[in-house]
Amino acid sequence: MRNSIAKVSLIILFSCVVHFQGRTQIIKIDTLTKWKKNFKSAVNLNQASFSSNWKSGGVNSLGFTTLLNYKANYKTDGKSWDNEIDLLYGMVKNAGQGYRKTLDRVFLDTKIGRNLGNHWDFYLSFNFQTQFAPGFKYSTDANGASVAARISSFLAPGFFTTAVGFEYAPKSHFKIRLSPFAPRLTFVKNPEKYIAVDPEKPYGVRLGDMVRYEWLSTQVQFEYNRDVVTNVNLKLRYLIFSNYENFNFKNTDQRLDVNITAKVNKYINASIGSILLHDRDQDDRLQLSQA
Repeated sequence: MRNSIAKVSLIILFSCVVHFQGRTQIIKIDTLTKWKKNFKSAVNLNQASFSSNWKSGGVNSLGFTTLLNYKANYKTDGKSWDNEIDLLYGMVKNAGQGYRKTLDRVFLDTKIGRNLGNHWDFYLSFNFQTQFAPGFKYSTDANGASVAARISSFLAPGFFTTAVGFEYAPKSHFKIRLSPFAPRLTFVKNPEKYIAVDPEKPYGVRLGDMVRYEWLSTQVQFEYNRDVVTNVNLKLRYLIFSNYENFNFKNTDQRLDVNITAKVNKYINASIGSILLHDRDQDDRLQLSQA
């Protein structure tokens, strides 16, 4: 009897799925200096393992995701200065595949504004986006072996955008930025390493160059961030970018970020996020990411 109980306990132990999530959020309003600050961080650990005779099937895996978001906004006497840092990274290791990236993002944004009245601001902003680590496209050769082709890395691509224009914010949870002048620099460090993306112009940067300049460009950005029902928050950002030189709908870059977070209790949140991206310098088709 004891041996049977021991065997059952071992099977349960080796076929367990372990999930750990830690999350912090700090909101601080400094009434003396007119700064409003918000800090969020989270660490998620996932692990699954199965005994060799586990009949339901499964793959041993180990993974993690991390996020850090920091906002510092200043507003007084018709002037404003908004700053945001948004960092994401995640990996998973499946048995027989090694570690593979699941999330990777570096987002930095700063905006200086001057109130014009009736919910309108004149603004100047700087935005930088890239990723931390190399990304690969995985395929199988004629012998069935896995082949990895590098398709991205830090500053491959990287985007630096300067925007001048007007912001309309009728509500604190809804904003529209209109930028008739929004020059953008696209960086691809060592573009010859990324011919798997495009053999001539990976991410729009020609082989032999490292930067693509788009001086005459326009950009429109919509932002929505609000609790749509009790304890459920919807955050949405929609970005449209176009070069005046090739100004038509087919060549317009569009990106939609959607995140829904539901607060279960003081310690647990459930969240789902999705990104839709259309950028012909990367792929003619619509790109989708969901986590």
